[in-house]
Amino acid sequence: MSETEGTAAVPDASLAAASRFVAASGFVVEEATPTRVSGYVELGEDHLTPWGVVHGGVYATIVESAGSIGASTAVVDRGQFAVGVHNATDFLRSSNGCRAAVVAEPVQQGRTQQLWQVVISDTASEKVLARGQLRLQNIPLPE
Repeated sequence: MSETEGTAAVPDASLAAASRFVAASGFVVEEATPTRVSGYVELGEDHLTPWGVVHGGVYATIVESAGSIGASTAVVDRGQFAVGVHNATDFLRSSNGCRAAVVAEPVQQGRTQQLWQVVISDTASEKVLARGQLRLQNIPLPE
Protein backbone atom coordinates (compact mmCIF):
# COMPACT_ATOMS: atom_id res chain seq x y z
CA MET A 1 0.00 0.00 0.00
CA SER A 2 1.24 3.45 -0.76
CA GLU A 3 0.32 6.72 0.91
CA THR A 4 -0.73 9.76 -1.14
CA GLU A 5 -1.49 13.01 0.67
CA GLY A 6 -2.41 11.10 3.83
CA THR A 7 -4.92 8.86 2.05
CA ALA A 8 -4.18 5.20 1.43
CA ALA A 9 -4.23 4.06 -2.18
CA VAL A 10 -5.60 0.83 -3.58
CA PRO A 11 -2.76 -1.41 -4.80
CA ASP A 12 -2.06 -1.82 -8.50
CA ALA A 13 -4.67 -4.27 -9.87
CA SER A 14 -2.96 -4.79 -13.25
CA LEU A 15 -1.95 -8.22 -14.51
CA ALA A 16 1.69 -7.14 -14.42
CA ALA A 17 1.49 -6.53 -10.65
CA ALA A 18 -0.66 -9.59 -9.85
CA SER A 19 0.48 -12.80 -8.21
CA ARG A 20 1.02 -15.71 -10.61
CA PHE A 21 -2.30 -17.21 -9.50
CA VAL A 22 -4.35 -14.05 -10.11
CA ALA A 23 -2.47 -13.29 -13.34
CA ALA A 24 -3.33 -16.77 -14.65
CA SER A 25 -7.01 -15.80 -14.61
CA GLY A 26 -6.25 -13.17 -17.26
CA PHE A 27 -8.69 -10.63 -15.79
CA VAL A 28 -7.86 -7.14 -17.08
CA VAL A 29 -9.34 -4.29 -15.01
CA GLU A 30 -10.39 -1.31 -17.12
CA GLU A 31 -12.38 0.60 -14.49
CA ALA A 32 -12.32 0.44 -10.69
CA THR A 33 -14.48 2.75 -8.58
CA PRO A 34 -16.21 2.33 -5.21
CA THR A 35 -19.40 1.32 -7.04
CA ARG A 36 -18.24 -0.46 -10.20
CA VAL A 37 -15.41 -2.61 -11.50
CA SER A 38 -15.32 -3.56 -15.15
CA GLY A 39 -12.91 -5.23 -17.49
CA TYR A 40 -12.50 -8.33 -19.59
CA VAL A 41 -10.77 -11.67 -19.88
CA GLU A 42 -9.61 -13.52 -22.99
CA LEU A 43 -10.69 -17.06 -22.11
CA GLY A 44 -8.66 -19.63 -23.99
CA GLU A 45 -6.76 -22.89 -23.89
CA ASP A 46 -4.90 -21.99 -20.67
CA HIS A 47 -8.26 -21.87 -18.86
CA LEU A 48 -9.73 -25.17 -20.05
CA THR A 49 -10.47 -28.42 -18.25
CA PRO A 50 -9.40 -31.72 -19.85
CA TRP A 51 -12.89 -31.76 -21.44
CA GLY A 52 -12.23 -28.53 -23.32
CA VAL A 53 -14.43 -26.09 -21.39
CA VAL A 54 -13.42 -23.15 -19.20
CA HIS A 55 -12.72 -24.29 -15.63
CA GLY A 56 -15.21 -22.95 -13.08
CA GLY A 57 -12.33 -21.93 -10.83
CA VAL A 58 -11.39 -19.27 -13.36
CA TYR A 59 -14.83 -17.69 -13.01
CA ALA A 60 -14.72 -17.93 -9.20
CA THR A 61 -11.28 -16.29 -9.17
CA ILE A 62 -12.50 -13.42 -11.34
CA VAL A 63 -15.56 -12.93 -9.10
CA GLU A 64 -13.27 -12.79 -6.04
CA SER A 65 -10.84 -10.40 -7.73
CA ALA A 66 -13.40 -7.99 -9.18
CA GLY A 67 -15.46 -7.83 -5.99
CA SER A 68 -12.41 -7.40 -3.77
CA ILE A 69 -11.03 -4.58 -5.91
CA GLY A 70 -14.31 -2.67 -5.86
CA ALA A 71 -15.03 -3.24 -2.19
CA SER A 72 -11.50 -2.24 -1.21
CA THR A 73 -11.74 0.89 -3.34
CA ALA A 74 -14.94 1.76 -1.46
CA VAL A 75 -13.30 1.65 2.00
CA VAL A 76 -9.68 2.63 1.42
CA ASP A 77 -10.38 6.23 2.52
CA ARG A 78 -11.44 4.80 5.90
CA GLY A 79 -8.07 3.04 6.27
CA GLN A 80 -9.58 -0.34 5.39
CA PHE A 81 -9.58 -2.97 2.68
CA ALA A 82 -12.06 -5.77 2.03
CA VAL A 83 -11.48 -9.51 2.14
CA GLY A 84 -13.82 -12.13 0.75
CA VAL A 85 -15.62 -14.25 3.33
CA HIS A 86 -18.04 -16.06 1.00
CA ASN A 87 -17.93 -16.58 -2.75
CA ALA A 88 -20.99 -18.11 -4.42
CA THR A 89 -20.33 -18.40 -8.14
CA ASP A 90 -22.86 -19.99 -10.48
CA PHE A 91 -21.57 -21.41 -13.76
CA LEU A 92 -24.42 -20.81 -16.17
CA ARG A 93 -23.09 -21.64 -19.61
CA SER A 94 -20.07 -23.60 -20.78
CA SER A 95 -17.51 -22.01 -23.06
CA ASN A 96 -14.45 -23.28 -24.85
CA GLY A 97 -13.03 -19.76 -25.03
CA CYS A 98 -14.07 -16.24 -25.89
CA ARG A 99 -13.58 -12.64 -24.87
CA ALA A 100 -15.70 -12.18 -21.76
CA ALA A 101 -16.82 -8.92 -20.19
CA VAL A 102 -16.69 -8.62 -16.41
CA VAL A 103 -18.90 -6.19 -14.46
CA ALA A 104 -18.99 -6.00 -10.66
CA GLU A 105 -21.38 -3.78 -8.69
CA PRO A 106 -22.32 -3.59 -5.04
CA VAL A 107 -25.62 -4.98 -3.79
CA GLN A 108 -25.00 -3.64 -0.28
CA GLN A 109 -22.16 -1.61 1.23
CA GLY A 110 -22.17 -1.42 5.01
CA ARG A 111 -19.85 -0.34 7.76
CA THR A 112 -18.44 -3.83 8.38
CA GLN A 113 -19.47 -5.91 5.35
CA GLN A 114 -20.26 -5.55 1.67
CA LEU A 115 -22.02 -7.74 -0.89
CA TRP A 116 -21.00 -7.47 -4.55
CA GLN A 117 -22.49 -9.11 -7.64
CA VAL A 118 -20.22 -9.98 -10.56
CA VAL A 119 -21.45 -10.92 -14.03
CA ILE A 120 -19.18 -12.51 -16.65
CA SER A 121 -20.62 -12.46 -20.19
CA ASP A 122 -19.46 -13.57 -23.63
CA THR A 123 -18.97 -10.29 -25.49
CA ALA A 124 -19.96 -11.76 -28.88
CA SER A 125 -23.25 -13.36 -27.84
CA GLU A 126 -23.86 -11.23 -24.71
CA LYS A 127 -24.87 -14.45 -22.94
CA VAL A 128 -23.98 -14.72 -19.27
CA LEU A 129 -21.36 -17.40 -18.63
CA ALA A 130 -21.16 -17.05 -14.85
CA ARG A 131 -22.59 -14.90 -12.09
CA GLY A 132 -21.30 -14.62 -8.58
CA GLN A 133 -22.00 -12.93 -5.30
CA LEU A 134 -19.10 -12.09 -3.04
CA ARG A 135 -19.57 -11.16 0.62
CA LEU A 136 -16.64 -9.22 2.01
CA GLN A 137 -15.50 -8.06 5.44
CA ASN A 138 -14.04 -4.55 5.79
CA ILE A 139 -10.87 -4.75 7.88
CA PRO A 140 -8.08 -2.30 8.83
CA LEU A 141 -5.20 -1.90 6.41
CA PRO A 142 -2.00 -3.56 7.66
CA GLU A 143 0.42 -1.22 9.41
